[in-house]
Amino acid sequence: MSTTGAPRGRGVIVLGIDSQIGLTVVRELGEHGVAVFGIARSRKAVGLYSRHLKNGYVHAPRDESLLQLIRDISQREGAPFVMTVSEGDILFLNQHRVQLSGLSLLIPDLNAIETVIDKDRVYRIAERIGMRIPRCIDPNASEGAVDLSRLTFPVVLKWAFPGRAQPLLRAHHLQFHKAEYCHSEADLRRALARYEPMGYFPLVQEYAAGSGLGHMIYMHEGEPVLRFQHLREHEWPPEGGYSTQCRSLPSDEHGDLMAKSVELLRAVGWDGPAMVEYRYDPRTGLAVLMEINGRFWGSLPLAYHAGAHFAWLSYCLKGLGAPVPKDAHDYRAGVRCRFGVAETKRLIRILFQPERIQDRSLRFSRLSELGHYFGYFLNPAHRYYIFSWRDPRPFLFDVAGLVRRVLPGGKR
Repeated sequence: MSTTGAPRGRGVIVLGIDSQIGLTVVRELGEHGVAVFGIARSRKAVGLYSRHLKNGYVHAPRDESLLQLIRDISQREGAPFVMTVSEGDILFLNQHRVQLSGLSLLIPDLNAIETVIDKDRVYRIAERIGMRIPRCIDPNASEGAVDLSRLTFPVVLKWAFPGRAQPLLRAHHLQFHKAEYCHSEADLRRALARYEPMGYFPLVQEYAAGSGLGHMIYMHEGEPVLRFQHLREHEWPPEGGYSTQCRSLPSDEHGDLMAKSVELLRAVGWDGPAMVEYRYDPRTGLAVLMEINGRFWGSLPLAYHAGAHFAWLSYCLKGLGAPVPKDAHDYRAGVRCRFGVAETKRLIRILFQPERIQDRSLRFSRLSELGHYFGYFLNPAHRYYIFSWRDPRPFLFDVAGLVRRVLPGGKR
């Protein structure tokens, strides 16, 4: 996206620069000439080492001292705008708008973010506008025994509110699973019994075949001013999760589905960037809605490398009040991007731990997977979530940290 004619403004504070998402926001804004001041949760944050970061800070807890740090940075550096990455930080900032008065929070409002976090509510809205949704059972809404007899297996357990589930899971020494497969009613009953001491259960969702298809859309005053779409070619874990390799799709593919994605975001009253996520089965051409990510998403580096600059657009529209750039819809199709560490974990799982792949219908050729993994590095047009020739320090730091963790006596 060109910056020609786009006004320059003051600095922006980015809360949550620990992951590839925050790093991409820093890079994107910095390359557009914006002074970026980042706040990380720990000193291991890759965003702290980007050449595009003007100043970096480390602050873990979401408390009054974090609010004070934001105010101090804003006053000292002349940075009136605040962006963030995670849903938890979006909720935190929304809940403390009064304490941050005078700052411009470039985030969704509280009602909108609470709506998209609630998967059940999103599904009800989607169903009303004619979208395909997975059949779900919410054990938390059942007053008596849950009727599981009509389910088609396998099913997938997913948390409707991950932010609510995670502290409860930690308190009961239980592992958080983004998606957990159950292949029979007996499997499902055993899994649900594990959460009985918590008194809070994940949604039971019937399995949807296919690959992850993401529609990234920037809504502004009820209109989509930037639309971008990608296909997840590889995921971690291999049976479905977040993308480890993805590819940008032409803007004219899946046109009818993109129109439904826009309609859904309008229906929830969304303003700003969001990703509408589907499971798409190329054999049938059917797409089933999974969720709305009301934040910058894990595969944001692909959009950045392809020329769809969502963070910059948010800065222009929400921050500066500038008009939409004329070339906002321009991006490159066919760009591939890889999350190196996660892709390596995926390869190890396929080669050495195939029994741990929960979707038993998946079949992989080990030779083909090996060839693809190493062949990817030979194409200079391919891109990466963290590595960049123009900004190499985050990658070098990340690799150094990984080496320290795997060496004998290293910290894990």
